[in-house]
Amino acid sequence: MLVSDFDYNLPEELIAQVPADKRDLSRMMVLNRKDKTIHNHIFKDIVDLIDENSILILNNTRVIPARLYGYKDTGAKIEVFLLKELEPHKWEALVKPSKRVKSGTMLKITDELSLEILSPAEDDGKWNVRLEYEGNIYDVLSRAGNVPLPPYIERKMTPEEIKKLDYERYQTVFAQKEGSVAAPTAGLHFTTEILDKLKAKGVQIGYVTLNVGLGTFRPVKCDVVEEHKMDSESFEISARTASMINQAKRDGKKLIAVGTTSVRTLETAYKQFGEIKECRSASTLFIYPPYEFKVVDSLITNFHLPKSTLLMLVSALAGREFIMEAYKEAIENKYRFYSYGDCMFID
Repeated sequence: MLVSDFDYNLPEELIAQVPADKRDLSRMMVLNRKDKTIHNHIFKDIVDLIDENSILILNNTRVIPARLYGYKDTGAKIEVFLLKELEPHKWEALVKPSKRVKSGTMLKITDELSLEILSPAEDDGKWNVRLEYEGNIYDVLSRAGNVPLPPYIERKMTPEEIKKLDYERYQTVFAQKEGSVAAPTAGLHFTTEILDKLKAKGVQIGYVTLNVGLGTFRPVKCDVVEEHKMDSESFEISARTASMINQAKRDGKKLIAVGTTSVRTLETAYKQFGEIKECRSASTLFIYPPYEFKVVDSLITNFHLPKSTLLMLVSALAGREFIMEAYKEAIENKYRFYSYGDCMFID
């Protein structure tokens, strides 16, 4: 299967630069796989579209302020994007421009945080770095770091306006466990009110944790889909969530995953253990047509980049031709795309 089969042209003005005024007022395209129909809704309609015979699974990871700006003693500015904590104080990171650093280079981030470049990581283009600080690293990063927005989001706003907006809106209302360098964006549309209304209807709601890393968004550089390799991303499923899912599946309930990260967590767990069970593990699962889903029945997801692994995953669930037709209609109807954009419900 060719990567070019998942390409499409997106007008630049449809790339959302800011979130909707309110989380639940983003638009939602509803795809019915059985009837091959497409309908347009507002996200808050999700309460009417999900019934008590459903279980909703969300990713409760919390985005960390992983983008740091530091200075060498020469005054040169260096950007460091923290990717993954390897051990206390030691992280894997991207460094830009990498040609200006070498093993032993010291960077001052703020008065309370410094960074040493240790060595190139095994994975090409990444570095091992050591963070020097006192106290809790996430508290330090909340003061020293910046929200790691994707590169396609560029706005003309003052730094303080941007920081305030992104700290609030590039985080789900149910975020709990720090570790992600990107938001599970399908979850951004939910409000506590919507979750409460769904619970009141009898919809079961459970949480998994997958720490979203660079691999979720890394471009597919090969021409043949099957040749792409996914980066490893850690995930966790609690005993409560595992029990809830297994009982719901036995009862014949529909499992609706919120976001591709929730999908990969659940499908990986099933592949590893033959069931959903309490676990801490990692996923390198690459889902593309004609993958056969073992756990997930339906999906709430945003609109994804051309030729991306995320577009391939949703195509595996709904069918490539149907997805490409839906994307064409979304562009014609001026849906907003990507992280801060609108979403679709594949049912």
